[in-house]
Amino acid sequence: MMKELIKPKYGLEPWTADLGDGTYRNPVLHADYSDPDVIRVGEDFYMTASSFGHIPGLPILHSKDLVNWRLINHALQRMPLEGYDRPQHGNGVWAPSLRYHDNRYWIFYGDPDVGIFMTTAEDPAGEWSELHLVHAGKGLIDTCPFWDEDGQAYLIHAFAKSRSGLKHRLCLRPMSPDGKRLLGEGRIIFHDSERHPTLEGPKMYKRQGYYYVFAPAGGVENGWQAVFRATSPYGPYEERVVLIQGASKVNGPHQGGWVELESGESWFLHFQDKGAYGRIVHMQPVAWVDGWPVMGNAVDGNGVGEPLERYRKPDVGREYPYEVPASSDHFAASALGVQWQWQANPSDTWYSLSQRPGWLRLFAQPRLNREDTLFHAPHLLLQKFPAPSFRVSTLLDISAAPAGMEAGLIVFGYQYAAFRVCCSKSMNTRKLQLVHGNEDQETVIWEAPIEADQVVLRADVHPGACCSFGYSLDGEHSEALNVPLFQATVSKWVGAKIGVYAKSDVVKDQTASAIKEQASPGWAEFGWFTVSALDNG
Repeated sequence: MMKELIKPKYGLEPWTADLGDGTYRNPVLHADYSDPDVIRVGEDFYMTASSFGHIPGLPILHSKDLVNWRLINHALQRMPLEGYDRPQHGNGVWAPSLRYHDNRYWIFYGDPDVGIFMTTAEDPAGEWSELHLVHAGKGLIDTCPFWDEDGQAYLIHAFAKSRSGLKHRLCLRPMSPDGKRLLGEGRIIFHDSERHPTLEGPKMYKRQGYYYVFAPAGGVENGWQAVFRATSPYGPYEERVVLIQGASKVNGPHQGGWVELESGESWFLHFQDKGAYGRIVHMQPVAWVDGWPVMGNAVDGNGVGEPLERYRKPDVGREYPYEVPASSDHFAASALGVQWQWQANPSDTWYSLSQRPGWLRLFAQPRLNREDTLFHAPHLLLQKFPAPSFRVSTLLDISAAPAGMEAGLIVFGYQYAAFRVCCSKSMNTRKLQLVHGNEDQETVIWEAPIEADQVVLRADVHPGACCSFGYSLDGEHSEALNVPLFQATVSKWVGAKIGVYAKSDVVKDQTASAIKEQASPGWAEFGWFTVSALDNG
């Protein structure tokens, strides 16, 4: 009866950009949608972002007004490349571009270790095609296609120095109109490492006879947004800095997509690197002056702008209701909520939503190596931090857990905190534990014996991404852990995440591809996962 007694209702969303009075606040998405790109198709707006090694990848978000967004799909359901049965921290999908051309949606991205990939769909909320390798090569990143009015097609990209030895350059190459192959080496269209170091993330457009390349420079933490223009695709290009931090609180405002409305307004969506929260998404109005975009709040006569904290909403002809990407999940559907991602390609044997309807059953997964910590676990079920501060609670049923198994709530990054129930092998007892870990080791910070089969685990994320933990055994009385706050951290190119897991102490015998018969792996079940606002949020 515990689930029925204490199952919480959906709380107030911890972050909404729409202020309800015709204005919005930045960021429009306080979540790690890194390297965003955005397009308009009729009255609809779509966005994608980097997903690196997390699966499913290539998120697809939808909006009617650029302020209220809903996560509707992922274009990449599985990574078809070798090695993605284990976490590939920082590898995989880097800085995609989203376009609408020839009545189809297209995404191109560069994998720094493999090459340039493409996928396409008629419906962004439907099934996307299998990944197609457009061009093999190391260090080819931040790709963007461009179809010109004369039927010629191009692809612009940057370079990852760690793989190619090149940096600070933008390269434009001819491409087949079907987007399936490059037709030549092309040429470097801009390279000035003194004025624009770490030049990357290009997006190519055409407006009123000019070819424009929007590209960030200076690095993710403290960089700026540059714009280049020319009267032919290969240049020569003029350049301007159009967006800087200036007197604002938004560091490194850059890398994103420009979109023009039916009303004639222009807007630019970009990211801010906010440490443990990841690369969160801001939106700036864009005014065109003498053929150059002026973003945000213009601070001088040279077209340089600063990010705005609050502004009127885009003119899309009507008001739309509040909407944010989903975060809570009551596990009542036949599929996991679209917000969930695994650390690697998942297996259907990892979980079930049908064996106990209304509950998520996670089957305890073995470790490949005895020394592995959760940093290496592919079966962590995670989602993004959705706000500066928020509360997560989840109901854990551990009644089917054998000795040697653990399950619980995890705040994940280079440093992680696992608030778990651990079933001891030696004493045949259960302990509630808070563990801090990293790539190499884990340390028990707090523990207490537990006899109950069910426990509500809670994590509170406070401003600054500092986390506290608590629990309830009866649904009425909550106990807070009297331990120092845990500081959430980034992982490789991504912000901290939060989620659930179940793990067995069984070690997989890699040579025999079988599990040593040390113990039954068992399972844990989760009755809900709710995300709501904190009082101080």
